[in-house]
Amino acid sequence: MKYFDCFTSATAAGSGSQNWFSPEDPKKPLTARQYFKLSRPVRGEMSILYSNTIDSTFSDGAHSRAGFVPGAWRIHSLRAGLVEAVSMDKAPEPATFYTLRFMGKTDREVNPGELFCCDPFPLEAPKGAYLCLEMTFSGARIPCHTESLLPAFRLGEDGKFGHCTDAPFPSMLGAKRGAETRIGMLGDSITQGIGTQPNSYANFAALVQEALGPDAAVWNLGLGFGRASDAAQEGMWLYKAKQNDIVCVCYGVNDLFKTRDAAGIKNSLACIVRRLKADGVRVLIQTVPPFDYAPEYREMWMDVNRFIKNVLSREADALLDVVPILCKSPDQPYASAYGPHPNAQGNALWAKALVETLRKMI
Repeated sequence: MKYFDCFTSATAAGSGSQNWFSPEDPKKPLTARQYFKLSRPVRGEMSILYSNTIDSTFSDGAHSRAGFVPGAWRIHSLRAGLVEAVSMDKAPEPATFYTLRFMGKTDREVNPGELFCCDPFPLEAPKGAYLCLEMTFSGARIPCHTESLLPAFRLGEDGKFGHCTDAPFPSMLGAKRGAETRIGMLGDSITQGIGTQPNSYANFAALVQEALGPDAAVWNLGLGFGRASDAAQEGMWLYKAKQNDIVCVCYGVNDLFKTRDAAGIKNSLACIVRRLKADGVRVLIQTVPPFDYAPEYREMWMDVNRFIKNVLSREADALLDVVPILCKSPDQPYASAYGPHPNAQGNALWAKALVETLRKMI
């Protein structure tokens, strides 16, 4: 897709298609707003990328699984505007809204399985400003991001915007390419940033972007409930990861809890690394983090991490063992000192180690 030759991520917010929902009336247009903090200054063109394929398995997979295609739906309008700040409980109005177009048109029929973008539009914005995206849409099955940490709202019958994640979320806020190195963060809710405060941008992806500066473009591909087996399918999720120069991979927690299959997890991780490498992507593999594992999971967790450190690290370009950074003690390596989903302090320590490793690769 030519999009990736021209645009790189302008935010470290986790976003994308995690789940799907069915509106009560599929013919009735709904309007939603989402706000993204820009991690780099934007001077030039932007384009917003969307995917109509579900990347990760949600919860136990009974409702939504990786690779599921919601079907056709319609965008009636898409607008963008800038605000200085935003909270989780109020949807501020940009001073100016810009109407975005799709091949010159203001509306678009979204086909099953599409990865698509709006026409490039000019924008000049400082780092730290928030881009508001307002979409009016309709359909029977709509992709969404249930566990989003972003300020996300939908217009209610009372004419007011209330917090709601039942709406399409972009896969990337693309800024005209200027960054020399594209870095993808591929993983689950921990990579996404769950454990940090919503809209805090205290996750390690955002902190890595801050430390590396504008010469790097960090794309946060972390999604809650995500599994290595999801990415190993080589579907849309891994396709997006392949558009980076370096990908930091961190999976295993959800695979352990849902499958209890250490051999399967090792195979999935190996597939991810090999498929990324086959496409010329450099890979930084990370161990499975501590998660306060109950006794029945600990041996499987240690088995997978031994494989990552002793075997898979030889195929990857770099290894970061996150266990010593996050665990309570050497005697309790399976327990996290900063919460199963690491808090801001844990993410800060993780980011520091990750930056040190990445700087050797850039």
